[in-house]
Amino acid sequence: MLDINLIQTTSSWPFVEVRKLLKDRKEIIKKKNKITFQTGYGPSGLPHIGTFGEVARTTMMINALNHIEKINHELITFSDDMDGLRKVPDNIPNDEVLKKNLGKPLTAIPDPFKKFNSFGEHNNAMLKEFLNKFNFQFIFKSSTENYKKGVFNNSLMRVLEKYEEIMNIILPTLREERRKTYCPFLPICPDTGKVLEIPLISMDKKTGRVVFDNKGKKIDTDILNGKCKLQWKVDWAMRWFTFDIDFEMYGKDLTESAILSNKICRSLGKNPPNGFAYELFLDEKGEKISKSKGNGISIEQWLRYASPESLSLYMYPNPKRAKKLYSEVVPKTVDEYLSCIEKYPEQEIKDKILNPVWHVHNGTPPKEKIVMPFSMLLNLVGSSNADNKDILWKFINRFHKEINPKDHKILDSLTKYAINYFKDKVEPNKKFKTPNLKEKTALKNLVSKLEKINQSLSPEEIQTYVYTVGKENGYEKNLRDWFKLIYEVVFGEENGPRMGFFISFFGLKETIKLINDKIK
Repeated sequence: MLDINLIQTTSSWPFVEVRKLLKDRKEIIKKKNKITFQTGYGPSGLPHIGTFGEVARTTMMINALNHIEKINHELITFSDDMDGLRKVPDNIPNDEVLKKNLGKPLTAIPDPFKKFNSFGEHNNAMLKEFLNKFNFQFIFKSSTENYKKGVFNNSLMRVLEKYEEIMNIILPTLREERRKTYCPFLPICPDTGKVLEIPLISMDKKTGRVVFDNKGKKIDTDILNGKCKLQWKVDWAMRWFTFDIDFEMYGKDLTESAILSNKICRSLGKNPPNGFAYELFLDEKGEKISKSKGNGISIEQWLRYASPESLSLYMYPNPKRAKKLYSEVVPKTVDEYLSCIEKYPEQEIKDKILNPVWHVHNGTPPKEKIVMPFSMLLNLVGSSNADNKDILWKFINRFHKEINPKDHKILDSLTKYAINYFKDKVEPNKKFKTPNLKEKTALKNLVSKLEKINQSLSPEEIQTYVYTVGKENGYEKNLRDWFKLIYEVVFGEENGPRMGFFISFFGLKETIKLINDKIK
């Protein structure tokens, strides 16, 4: 356990939210002797990083809770897989299968990937596989399964009992035309299997029998055992009511829905959970990441280019601030992770708890000397033409013989990620600059200077020589342009590593050859 004063005063947001939760729901939690967290997933498309973010951030709160108070807790990851498919996602193969089954529950649509019984089951399996990679502890619940097995039956009867109250909550928020046909219950059509949004004709609150008007044809059914499902806002409140949810976070775009669901939950007879509205994830164009569009970066892509820990770190800072999420974010995030790991051992405990890696690693970050930033490793991949980690390690060991994969596990994993990222994202976009006569002369002068210095010089000393050459060749007023020239000619990019460090690590002879090859 951490010091009690530190726990009560730290501004680390997981601790802030848990303290608030324990205060707001003190009596409820005491009576249950358990805290139930929930995250939601709409499996109309493949799981994306926004879904992962909810579970990661909630897990960080649970870790904070474990340091504040020992109390039973659980995390439910709920899939709304009985929802009707409204549109075909852009990033799905064999989309004709989906087009033929629009409107049906996701678990009643054949799997276009041909791996599972349904599209919903496929996406659920993908979600669980992803979350298990991060060793998250969660209880998966399927909407379809809970409806059909009767888990929701008592709660559905409660919704029917409170029908008028719920309608009075929802109707004022709808367009006039929609009010005429709105009903909290959505029957599953016995003829087509589709989830229908049609008006209710009559209901029996004692038996649960309901009659709907389906374009002049009556559908006589009941609300139990999966024959009907609830409209989204009512469904959300019903889950809170059924599972005694204490906390759930959600995207800022669902704030209005959360307000209505809170009112409905109270109408059903329970206090709604504490909420946390986080800002949205945006793609490189500033547009909201969407499961159906498949924009942004997928979980699989991130894990091809960087560690699970770096992705978790990306989720930690400022959840209430919008974040752009695309492939170019990865190297910067990895370097931030390495920087946090490097700082951690020397920090005081109050600062350690504010360090993202404390939350990423549940209070016990790994101890490893950081050899180089990820951006530097990417340049090494390009400079050495390494296409596998063994070759890259041999190159690293030419100048750092004391470093080995066994003792530097973080660096070892980065070698694989750097090769993947370089091949996929860096190499195809390289644009090497052809220097003009003045620029070529400046670079030749840099080579001459490097030929006269010793490999034993420190990176800072080598950096000073690079600065000096730039100043002597007309870049004294804007050294940024000098380094930009080096990066564009040597690396094919506008930005690059700190040259003193690169030259020290890569080697003087190797750097000289690298420059000469580019200015022939």
